Amino acid sequence: MDADDSGVMATVRQVDPAPLEEEARNPFLVALGERVRTLRSRRGMTRKAVAVAADVSERHLANLEYGTGNASILVLLQVSQALHCSLAELLGDVSTSSPEWLLIRELLEGRGEADLRRVRVTIGGLLGGGAMPGGDPGRSARIALIGLRGAGKSTLGQRLADDLGFAFIELSREIEKFAGCSINEIHSLYGTPAYRRYERRALEEAIQIYPEVVIATPGGLVSDAANFNLLLSHCTTVWLQADPADHMGRVAAQGDMRPMAASREAMEDLKRILAGRSAFYSKADMSFNTSAYSLDDAFQALRTQVREKLGLVTKHA
Repeated sequence: MDADDSGVMATVRQVDPAPLEEEARNPFLVALGERVRTLRSRRGMTRKAVAVAADVSERHLANLEYGTGNASILVLLQVSQALHCSLAELLGDVSTSSPEWLLIRELLEGRGEADLRRVRVTIGGLLGGGAMPGGDPGRSARIALIGLRGAGKSTLGQRLADDLGFAFIELSREIEKFAGCSINEIHSLYGTPAYRRYERRALEEAIQIYPEVVIATPGGLVSDAANFNLLLSHCTTVWLQADPADHMGRVAAQGDMRPMAASREAMEDLKRILAGRSAFYSKADMSFNTSAYSLDDAFQALRTQVREKLGLVTKHA
């Protein structure tokens, strides 16, 4: 018998304290305890060994394993370190749910953004997502503008569509058509999960119906990984950027301060939102900063960049 196997057997032979009645235990804590026991067995470690390594009492660890102990996040971190696993694996993150997931995570661990992007694009192609160049023949003729509100997606998008002879849609309006109410009402009445479902339906329909289209997307679409993956797979994406002051000024000029209306520190809120989303916006095929131009000049520069990307001859506007 290998040393690891003997450790597992020692784990099994331990006398465990009697658990509380099943109905008294929280299902999440029960599942957490089962994962701790499974990971401990997988590592071939006794409860005492884990308790010593984690610097917690053996009784505390036993309570955790049976779902009767509501451990603090610091204790969970110590236990995960003792078991040589991530806190995500201990808590049951979906990407730790099978050996294949774990092996994939190991291959990707420590890779840079460029490597991860290549892997994502390749996986998209292998699984039929169309993320690889040429995977979706219609991808190049669907232009999706992403970015915060006030970047110029609607104004420049309409002009770009007219210039290219493409259809133009504002995805927010399509979402409202599906829901039969305004974006604000969707959030207040049904919540964010319902909004994301409507957003996906609207995006899927746009992809299916329009072979040539310019889509102005909601600023928060990148916050949903599934919807953003769909967009990246089937559209040529352009991140319209702007300086925070320009974002704020343009939204105010439209008579609307959403989503910062109730904040006394609106500019700081906007900067935090931009900082939180920039890493996702940067996954676009192209980026264009509208703050450096007047409206007409911004359009001319954007159309040139887009036409070059699509391999079209730039005609005089």
